[in-house]
Amino acid sequence: MGRGKIAIRRIENSTNRLVTFSKRRGGLMKKASELSILCDAEVGLIIFSNTAKLYDYASSSMKSVIERYNEAKEEHHQLLNPDSQVKFWQTEAASLRQQLQYLQEHHRKLMREELSALAVKDLQNLENQLEMSLKAIRTKKGQLLTDEIKQLNHKGHLIQQENLEQHNKVNLIHQENLELHNKFNLMQQENTELRKKVYGTRDANEAGRSSSPKHTLNNKNDLYTSVILQLSQPQPPMNDEAEKSMDLGLQLH
Repeated sequence: MGRGKIAIRRIENSTNRLVTFSKRRGGLMKKASELSILCDAEVGLIIFSNTAKLYDYASSSMKSVIERYNEAKEEHHQLLNPDSQVKFWQTEAASLRQQLQYLQEHHRKLMREELSALAVKDLQNLENQLEMSLKAIRTKKGQLLTDEIKQLNHKGHLIQQENLEQHNKVNLIHQENLELHNKFNLMQQENTELRKKVYGTRDANEAGRSSSPKHTLNNKNDLYTSVILQLSQPQPPMNDEAEKSMDLGLQLH
């Protein structure tokens, strides 16, 4: 469980009050030390306990911190005075005018104006400044061009990959079409063979049915003709067994 909030009021218990003072004082000094180290600040801390005991901390020395504090307080009091404020802003305006004049002169020199009054040393310094500026400009320009080339190469690589994927898809579709075409041709061949088998068998059956009765009749006619021819010819005398076998044959026919 987290620690509950403590009411900000005087602690009545003296023991608890001393313990809290010791803890908070140590934490406050630790924070002051961290602030001076992390932020490069000049920190001065003075603490008097309720028993009039002194505790202090200074990032450099307490004397220099107090002197700087007094100077800052005097300047602050001076700024509160109307005459001091007017003098302060007049000084600031004069300083800004000098800076503006210097910048305008420097700009005219860079624009190749008012060069006749410059000495050789001044011209050399101006030339060095221009060369440094040109070098920085070329470096920045080269960096921008390099970045653009990288971006274009990246886009070209992406487009090349997309084209390759599209080409692979087209090849895959073409292969599928070829496979379907081959399957269709194979099915046509199988249908043709089945049609030949079906219609060839039916034609053979019909041809067999139409030719077989004629052949039977011819055989019977041939048989009757042979029998008549045999009967028309003079026959030798037959015994009883031969006559019986001949009658049996005629009955079978």
